[in-house]
Amino acid sequence: LADEHKISVGENRVHRLCRIAGITASHHRKRSKPATAGPAPHDDLLAVVDEHGVVRHEFVAHAPNQVWLWDISEHPTAEGKLYICAIKDVYSNKIVGYSIDSGMKSSLARAAMRNAIALRSPAGTVCHSDRGGQFRAKATRRLLANNGLVGSMGRSYGAGDNASMESFFSLLQKNVLNTRRWHTRDDLRLAIVTWIETKYNRRRRQRALGKLTPVEFEMIYTAADAA
Repeated sequence: LADEHKISVGENRVHRLCRIAGITASHHRKRSKPATAGPAPHDDLLAVVDEHGVVRHEFVAHAPNQVWLWDISEHPTAEGKLYICAIKDVYSNKIVGYSIDSGMKSSLARAAMRNAIALRSPAGTVCHSDRGGQFRAKATRRLLANNGLVGSMGRSYGAGDNASMESFFSLLQKNVLNTRRWHTRDDLRLAIVTWIETKYNRRRRQRALGKLTPVEFEMIYTAADAA
């Protein structure tokens, strides 16, 4: 409202006006995952233990390409399920790589990582995931090692182990999946790519980023680093 329409208004007033007008946010069903997974070939590099002995995760980075999160989500269409593996940079919350396919194979995860590597040229980046078989596969681990990346894995589908990545898929669910019924995989594929490239990365302002978009946040870092 402030940037595009020059309207100065507080968030509380917006919430109140939405409530009066009957405007509510869409909700989504929680994604289900298997309860078990195989042993982790990587240590959990994002886990910290507080003074009470409780293990939690810190999704913190001080520059781009320090920590990446990746995960896979499935979405239904009339033709069958469509799977997306997305990779998010913790520093800016930007989606830096993704792959979409009709099957949830380990090649899906590797394609997404190759996409991110080609676009970002990372070095020593920590790549954190759950213990899904796609991320535990030997070929996937070899891809990380060959490109100087460091693997990290949480517990077996622990609720908070990849919470930051889950929040992205929650937004995808509400902004794309729940908006209509999808008849073909191609229609849904195009909608997902369009939303990531034109809206999430470039137009959606995030409170954690000082109400900047991921692209704007990284541009500020790039300018400061160059200076």
